[in-house]
Amino acid sequence: MLNLKGVGISFGGLQAVKNVSFGMSRGQIKALIGPNGAGKTTLFNLITGMLRPDTGEILFQEKPLQGLPPFQIAAQGISRTFQIVQLFGHMTVLENVMVGRHVRTSAGLFSAALRLPSGRREEAAIRAQARYWLDFVGLASRADDYASNLPLGYQRLLEIARALATEPELLLLDEPAAGLGINETDKLMEIIFDIRTQGISVLLVEHDMSLTMEVADEIVVLDHGELLAEGAPREIQRNPEVIAAYLGRDWQQ
Repeated sequence: MLNLKGVGISFGGLQAVKNVSFGMSRGQIKALIGPNGAGKTTLFNLITGMLRPDTGEILFQEKPLQGLPPFQIAAQGISRTFQIVQLFGHMTVLENVMVGRHVRTSAGLFSAALRLPSGRREEAAIRAQARYWLDFVGLASRADDYASNLPLGYQRLLEIARALATEPELLLLDEPAAGLGINETDKLMEIIFDIRTQGISVLLVEHDMSLTMEVADEIVVLDHGELLAEGAPREIQRNPEVIAAYLGRDWQQ
């Protein structure tokens, strides 16, 4: 469903991503790993339209994505979370998830301003869907709290709920376990598997290798912006090039 072909981007003289090619299938959980600065989040930004590649192409269900703004890519079925949590702190937990439904709404300003029946029906449906996804991630009891009052672990779950509210076919999770404790990470693992049961594919960037090795069907490894390895978790764990990238070549000698 997702296919990257020779994707690259430079910032000044720095080649952040260079000639990266890989694909993923529907229903798959795929992980993207690599040392700090390997280009993982940059690749997420390229896929979601926040950056435009200098070279190569990105196809989603055989349609090119490069050049499309993020909201159009979201409408096509790709949603994401962020490495640094991006929430509307002054809005409630429920309202944050309702924002995620915007890409699927049809009522215009006229209908909303006049409180026409069609607008009221759509708002009720948006609210119901938002509550469904809050319950899905275990935050239903915090619906009326302000997002800024949630602990970090709950904020990350809220971001996932908001992303799911867009009705994605592909969900990109950028370091969702960062800052989480053991119990919270276990809960996150369950949620990732549950997301797949909803028919949603997952592309995951994560530094927690125990989580990554447990949930991923396949793993792509980046190093200095280039594709270093791709394969099943066990293959990646034994790959000497991957070990060298994380621990240094002197460690192998």
